[in-house]
Parts: sequence; structure tokens; C-alpha cells
Amino acid sequence: MKNEIIRWGILGCGDVTERKSGPALQKAAGSQLVAVMRRDAGKAGDYARRHGVPFWTGDADELIHRDDVDIVYVATPPGAHLELALKVCAAGKPCYVEKPMARSAAESSAMLDAFRNAGLPLFIAFYRRGLQRFTTTKKLLEEGRIEALTGVTYSYQTRHKPDLDPNQLPWRLDATNAGAGLFYDLASHLLDVFDFILGPLENVTGLAANIASAYDVEDTVAMSFSAMGAPGVANWNFSSFENRDRIELEGTKGKITLSCFGGEPVRLETSAGVEEFPGELPPHVHQPLVQTIVDELRGAGKCPSTGETALRTMKVMDAVLEKYYGGRSDEFWKRAESWPGRRK
Repeated sequence: MKNEIIRWGILGCGDVTERKSGPALQKAAGSQLVAVMRRDAGKAGDYARRHGVPFWTGDADELIHRDDVDIVYVATPPGAHLELALKVCAAGKPCYVEKPMARSAAESSAMLDAFRNAGLPLFIAFYRRGLQRFTTTKKLLEEGRIEALTGVTYSYQTRHKPDLDPNQLPWRLDATNAGAGLFYDLASHLLDVFDFILGPLENVTGLAANIASAYDVEDTVAMSFSAMGAPGVANWNFSSFENRDRIELEGTKGKITLSCFGGEPVRLETSAGVEEFPGELPPHVHQPLVQTIVDELRGAGKCPSTGETALRTMKVMDAVLEKYYGGRSDEFWKRAESWPGRRK
């Protein structure tokens, strides 16, 4: 596909598309958003009017099969990713799928197999691979600014929400829609960043639990792994008393410190002193990655976030959550009562 303009359609024009991704499809060079779909056609129409999109519908198949849509962006919750992506594949079109890739590594693998067999590009919205703060970190490591990597640590904490109604949970806390809890939604970004800057993670083990929350999915997770030969540990606590988001990359000659979700500078400490590098986020955080997709489809570049790279992250997360859910290769979201880790 070497069209002058790459024309996009969105399936599921919800909150993530309002600022993070929808405008990115319109503002990337050589890119145009021409169609949007939402099950509530009225809401799709409202989105289209506010964002200057010429076509809207409540029918996914209608959008997928439009002649003026070159690539489809699946922006629904993960529970619908596989079904919709397979429809896009059957229509012979490339696809850009929100993260996490699906509800499990098994669903993600099925999706990737379909696109591989069809010879079609599959991109996943791990957009942090396009952000300056992480390309800078990758470059500092490649340049040997901390010399040999000796340790990796990450800690994420967010305050406990005791007032959540278990009968009216947001979709991110419903395994049928999300594939797990907030770990699947948020940790997928961090683990994909590690895959990007450090290479594939190895020797992955983990534990998950629900300590303090009135829902079935996990609320705290810890894992260990190795990367570039160095040991690493990471933890996520969604029922803490404080907020925290900190990556530390230790080396024999220095340390790199940054956050996964913030926009503060990337900090390099060595015996020569402290250097800081720009880390602010762009107005539309998907735009740098979207640009690489558009460039690839126009024959002028390569996107760093593909079905292949994303599947590695999905496998890492499932290895960490395996014991909590009593396996993740089946439709585990239908058997919550059997989850060994479920809070009793």
C-alpha cells in the first residue's frame, strides 16, 4: 500500500480516541480519519461532528468494508479485539489494535496467526515506543552511558478505592472486557517499554493477589525477570496509600531514572554528574507511533510496534497471572469462581 494519503476508520470511538489517538490519525502527515463507528450510532455521530469526520455508523461491518477506509483502528475494550480484528483481516485490510492486544496471549496469538497467514500488517497501540522519553532511554543504553546493565527495578502504586461498587465496576476491572484487572491495562505499557529498550524479557515469574478490593480480579502484582543478562523486579499495587511510578536502570557506571506514565525529564546519573533529557509528552500521545504506521503503509518506514512485539508482552503478562487465574489459555473470564487467586 503506497497511497498518497492513508485513510483510517475507527471501531469504538470512546474516551481513548478523544485526545490520545483520534486527533493523531488526523494530524499525522499523510493520514486522514474518514470514518468512525460506535454501537450507539448517535454517539458516533456526535464524535464525527466534533472531530470533523465525514462518515459515522453503528455497524462495524459497514465501516470495515468501506472502499475509502485503508486501515482500521480497533479502539474497543480488549474483549472485542480478536473478533473485530479478524473481521478486518477477512476484509483484506491492515489493522491497528488498542493495547492490550486482546484478553490473553492465546487470543493474541490467534490474531497474529490470521494476519500472518493473510500477509497483512498488524500494528498494536503500544504508543510509548514512539515517545521521545523512551527512544532517548534506549539510545542512552545503546551508547553505553551507564556501561553494563546490572539491575532493573520498577514500582507502580495508586491509591486504594474502597468505595467501588462491585455491581457497577468499570470495564477495566471486568475480566470479560479487560482480560484481567488494572495490571493488564497499565502494566502492558511498562512491559512493552522494557521489551523495546531492553529486549525480550526472560526468566519471567510472578505472583498476583487481591488483598483489599471488592472485585474478582487482582489488585497487587509482583514479578521478577532478566533483561540483557541483568536481574529485574517490578511491582504494581492498586490498593496503596500513595501514588508512585518509577523506573530505575542501574549500571556499572551510572543510573537512568524515569517514569512510565509521566512527562518529567529522563535523568542520567554518573560520576560526572547529573544530566537530564527532555521527556515531555506530545499533545496526542499516539501521534509519533501513528506516523510510523502511516510511513510504513506508504513504503517509507517501519513501525516498531507490531503483532509480533506485542505478543511477547502478552505472554509475559500471562506468565505472571497464570496462577491467579488457574490458567489463561481457555475462556477463564467465564469461570471466575474457579480462580485460585480470587478473594474469598
